[in-house]
Amino acid sequence: MPENWWIYRGTGVPHDGIAALPPAPAWRSFGDWVDSDAELPPPPADEAAGLTARRLGRARQATAYQADEREVHLVNLALHLRRPLLITGKPGVGKSTLAYAVAHELGLGPVLRWPISSRSTLRDGLYTYDAIGRLHEAGLHAPQDGTDRRPPAIGQFLRLGPLGTALLPWRTPRVVLIDEIDKSDIDLPNDLLNVFEEGEFEIPELQRLGPGPQEVAVADPGRRAVVRGGHVRCAHFPLVVLTSNGEREFPSALLRRCVRLEIQPPTEERLAAMVAAHLGEDGSQDGSQDGSRDGTADGSQRAALITEFLRRQREDGADLANDQLLNALLMAERGLWGSGPGRDVIHDVLLRPLNEN
Repeated sequence: MPENWWIYRGTGVPHDGIAALPPAPAWRSFGDWVDSDAELPPPPADEAAGLTARRLGRARQATAYQADEREVHLVNLALHLRRPLLITGKPGVGKSTLAYAVAHELGLGPVLRWPISSRSTLRDGLYTYDAIGRLHEAGLHAPQDGTDRRPPAIGQFLRLGPLGTALLPWRTPRVVLIDEIDKSDIDLPNDLLNVFEEGEFEIPELQRLGPGPQEVAVADPGRRAVVRGGHVRCAHFPLVVLTSNGEREFPSALLRRCVRLEIQPPTEERLAAMVAAHLGEDGSQDGSQDGSRDGTADGSQRAALITEFLRRQREDGADLANDQLLNALLMAERGLWGSGPGRDVIHDVLLRPLNEN
């Protein structure tokens, strides 16, 4: 049963519960400079394009993430406390999908995803500036007749990154996904601390131009925003979701600033609900009425594959991701289950453990 302090309910059904989010605690309040939220722009509509469409574009897929009560509790803690949510768990358990589920249910706009690599720096997440492109454009437009022409505006060559876009003053919090932060170099987690504490950052390239407004591109495709005086400052701290596969330790300074959630491998009931959300109750999402293209599939094969998937995880210690199960079930329901060799392909290829060479 939903509790009365929950903003995110984990139902997958969109609602306006974000309007009931209480004010931030005094030590995490960022919008005291705003007279009214009505003055701020709302997040752009999530038009289910690109990555968002793949994860949560259709109504059935929107319920694909089956959050348990503890996960709902901790998401709501992060929302109430305005703290980042650090999610750890094995690959494929749904860490990233939780960010999309929250954004979808609460109407917080498209998720701003920042995929991390060993070369990622804080500036990559905040903004990028194409200085070479600006110099090139300035050369192309240099006057040839001695007249004084202004160089192209710097904002044309500056783009806010996912974290930088989330820190703009939006009417409601945005969701920013910092994906697989354990892949980063040793400095990035510490570099994030000041931004997480202050909810703001400076853009020196714009500060040099003075206090006036500059229009820049943002991480939302096709959209732009106005930055004044080179200073980006949030009105509502975004829901920052950091995911980790548990492959490294993080500094205590980061850990104490985060709400920490460890996602456990799913139960049989949760797996069945996830499969139904993606493939339909009887495989009908694949376009057939009986769950397969040749009529040989029934509910027993789905139950058998889910049971085998869980047995391999629990008894054999196999690393298996949820999307491997979905791939296996999809092909089984298209007819691969109907022969011995076909079942061998499912077990040996599609359900091959990730920790098996």
